[in-house]
Amino acid sequence: MRDSEFVDTRIPRPGGAALSRRNMLRAGAVAAGGAVLAGTAAQPAQAAPRGSRTPVRARALVAGDRVRVVSPGSTPDPTLMARGIEILRGWGLEVELGQHVYTRYGYLAGTDAQRLADLNDALTDPGVRAVFAARGGYGTQRIVDRMDLSGLRSDPKVVVGFSDITSIHGRLWREAGLVSFYGPMVNWSDGRTGPESAEALRRAVMSTDPVTITRDPAETAASVMVPGRATGRLLGGCLTLLSTSLGAKDSPDLDGAILFFEDVDEAPYSYDMMLTELRRVGVLGRVAGVVIGQITNSVGEPGEWDAAAVLKDRLYDLGVPVLGGLRLGHGNGQLTIPLGARATIDAEAGTLTVEAGVR
Repeated sequence: MRDSEFVDTRIPRPGGAALSRRNMLRAGAVAAGGAVLAGTAAQPAQAAPRGSRTPVRARALVAGDRVRVVSPGSTPDPTLMARGIEILRGWGLEVELGQHVYTRYGYLAGTDAQRLADLNDALTDPGVRAVFAARGGYGTQRIVDRMDLSGLRSDPKVVVGFSDITSIHGRLWREAGLVSFYGPMVNWSDGRTGPESAEALRRAVMSTDPVTITRDPAETAASVMVPGRATGRLLGGCLTLLSTSLGAKDSPDLDGAILFFEDVDEAPYSYDMMLTELRRVGVLGRVAGVVIGQITNSVGEPGEWDAAAVLKDRLYDLGVPVLGGLRLGHGNGQLTIPLGARATIDAEAGTLTVEAGVR
């Protein structure tokens, strides 16, 4: 749930394993169930696409467009922000900052009322063509239910962010049918997101070309694969936010969808817990396919399953194609994808192709 600039805030639990602070959000989460089909792939699966709501796309950004940067979660670093703003301005965009971007209120970028006001001002200002999250961290779930989405179907905007911003993406899709973008935020680190990341973000929001992401063998989940092809709406985000939003207004309908997830600083057992939760409530039994982004900094106990083994155990018996190892999420070289757009996965070819997120 936290973005890459956070320090490690995990606290020890009995037995020596670390318990991340995001477990505080999981008071109702279930413990993992019994193991099934550990490391054994299912037969090749062919999933048929299912209908969904008609998506709404913003027009592609062009030089001269006004874009607004807001902090719906935690406070960004001014130095990293300066680099991100420089990149956006280098594309010819006119960058504005929300009033409370650098405000601090505990671990939040201002009070709920301040962060919500900045977000809603950006979403409802007819002159603003895009809303970029400054950073993630924590906080969007505190305000997401009060987002003003009244004008987005008639005046759609580009919305960009990842990690904690998953909640915003889910609400935008569920309530407005808006295609939004899971990609780097303005709190920019050249060490993590270099020129390829910047160009991928630019293409996603400033061109109408489809987006194709190819499996990276170096990624933690690259060995996770169930052969087959599937087409559906690409929905999802940070797995922690997906599991803690079940039943809430930001939880997208994943029936017939391609489920995408990634996460950071979670032990393997935590992935087991979250995916088991999605299995128990029936979510994983209704998806057309699964794509897995960057599983970053997942450290388990000696002799236990690693993250890849857990993913195989929890996903291989679903009867749908599964593709892991995409550079989407909290890891190095993060790329950008449209959420809500129609996507096709070809697991054996190692590709995810998504329709353009802008028109």
